[in-house]
Amino acid sequence: MPITKICCIGAGYVGGPTCSVIALKCPHIRVTVVDKSKERIDQWNSSKLPIYEPDLDDVVQKCRGKNLFFSTDIAQAIEEAELIFISVNTPTKTFGNGKGRAADLKYVETAARMIADIAAGDKIVVEKSTVPVRAAESIMNILRANHRPGVSYQILSNPEFLAEGTAINDLINADRVLIGGEESPEGQAAIEELCKIYENWIPRENILTTNTWSSELSKLAANAFLAQRISSINSLSAVCEATGADVSEVARAIGLDSRIGPKFMQASVGFGGSCFQKDILNLVYISECLNLPEVADYWQKVIDMNEYQKSRFSNKVVESLFNTVTDKKISLLGFAFKKNTGDTRESPAIHVAKTLLDEGAKLHIYDPKVEESQIIYELTHPSVTSDPESVKSRITIYSNAYSATEKTHAIVLCTEWDEFKGLDFRRIYADMMKPAYVFDGRKILDHDALQRIGFIVQTIGKKLPRTALSRAWGSRTQA
Repeated sequence: MPITKICCIGAGYVGGPTCSVIALKCPHIRVTVVDKSKERIDQWNSSKLPIYEPDLDDVVQKCRGKNLFFSTDIAQAIEEAELIFISVNTPTKTFGNGKGRAADLKYVETAARMIADIAAGDKIVVEKSTVPVRAAESIMNILRANHRPGVSYQILSNPEFLAEGTAINDLINADRVLIGGEESPEGQAAIEELCKIYENWIPRENILTTNTWSSELSKLAANAFLAQRISSINSLSAVCEATGADVSEVARAIGLDSRIGPKFMQASVGFGGSCFQKDILNLVYISECLNLPEVADYWQKVIDMNEYQKSRFSNKVVESLFNTVTDKKISLLGFAFKKNTGDTRESPAIHVAKTLLDEGAKLHIYDPKVEESQIIYELTHPSVTSDPESVKSRITIYSNAYSATEKTHAIVLCTEWDEFKGLDFRRIYADMMKPAYVFDGRKILDHDALQRIGFIVQTIGKKLPRTALSRAWGSRTQA
């Protein structure tokens, strides 16, 4: 059956961009993205989309109302579509069996039950959400146990490999598309239909087909390998600071080895986002369930190193400010987990902010794309504080970097936004308390220039020489 209508359940960071690009590249297909949240759907239908992603606005504007639609009418979209993407959230469980490691599949199960209740004809159901290995089997069991007579399903795994901040480019110029399905004739036919959709803009040789289980595991493995590289270079950054080596020089030397390459070798305050930690924890849990404790321990260490890096950086801020930040005003530049996104999930900035708040600091926060309400939500979450009103009284959100740094004791840079590299730091220095500190958690600033201005600078993976001015400040505090 040729695909003429697609439904995507879930209007989030995956479903929205993915289906927008499919609509752009497949004008002959009607694409409907549905979600229970009326507020979110209203945002997709407005001039201000619910997520920030470079070039996403342009794609949506070209297609919306033509062959791209955003709706809360889930039943109609499911009923009409021949192919249904499940792009719902799969967070880490916060209670029960597998708490803190296993993926919570309640939204996936809810989506599968909705499809079973509504579908009156044959459907191809595609896992787009990140799920544990053999989750497709669970979806199929739900569909077959609850389906209407005469309705059949094929379940495919089509994991996304998007990086927030470059998602549209990653979709349009994908280095590979992975599709997994059953090895039966019906399963292979379903795979072929999904391949035809992607072939509208992706060369066939870049479309990899596997069995369902390999596809599901490949998604977890890809994120685990990328996170492993970040944790590896971050572990070396601690060695560099202790020995006088420069982690950037070490990374460049390692990256020139063709067997290793330079990508994901930038030392920083740590990785964040919705995928890396969640997927590795899922892999740890799966390994434990399969009685593979050595494998589970191996991947757990990638998470442990990331937590160590965030704590190490946060503690360095406190220790450098004479081991006390009580009532000191500290500017936090950047709150998103990386540049070119407004996503704050697992952002290292949350860990840094929590440490400073616990130590009694007052935070001045600026991020060019994260909404004030989102910052407050993250910092007053029960996992961060048991006293949200106290936290609210000690954080102030600013609309630009200059007002956020005025009369502060230190700048802590947590997100590598390009605009931070172009700030007038002489102007900033003149308005700060002295001595003025900069803690560059992303290694993007010109540290020599900052020291010449008068800042005391600390960064990741490099022991900076103390300038005459910083030595003078140090001798004053000791006197």
